Amino acid sequence: MPASFNTAVPDAATAPGRARLFFALWPGPGLAATLAGWAAQARAACGGRAMRPDTLHLTLAFLGAVDADRVPDLVAQTLNQPALPGRITLDRYGVFRRQGIVWAGPADPQAALQNTYDRLWDWLQPMGWRRPAQAFRPHVTLLRRASQLDNLPPAPPPANWAYDGYVLVQSRPQNGVANYQVLARSPG
Repeated sequence: MPASFNTAVPDAATAPGRARLFFALWPGPGLAATLAGWAAQARAACGGRAMRPDTLHLTLAFLGAVDADRVPDLVAQTLNQPALPGRITLDRYGVFRRQGIVWAGPADPQAALQNTYDRLWDWLQPMGWRRPAQAFRPHVTLLRRASQLDNLPPAPPPANWAYDGYVLVQSRPQNGVANYQVLARSPG
């Protein structure tokens, strides 16, 4: 979890009018360190900027800019929205060429993760958010602005991720750097 883990809603001074929100799975420190190692290996081959270990996550739902007056209700509902536990095996690198992104993800479909994604969106849609039209592609962004994407190395040994809930996160970019604050965690 990021150091600014907090179940309280930020005050108006830190969220003037709108808050950029997303739901994600957040790795523990051990897995974050493993993924940072994956990022270092990929960076040596592909260049780019590695994500800080405290920012690594797997996005389940990007809500975008949300009116600040909706945030307290979303926080309260998240705290009461149970999530089923599951496991993910991260065993491959992948790229989003246009954005210069290198990511880690599962090579094979992960039924429990897809179920978590589907249940989250089934909960969000009645509140007005639209499920993305494209298929869910689970991934953890490791590098941005990578320029040598054809040099992608073989993936390290698989990393197994057991999760028992997801988090609601506010993104607060500052000077081009990602800063995340966890606002709420679903019960597992």
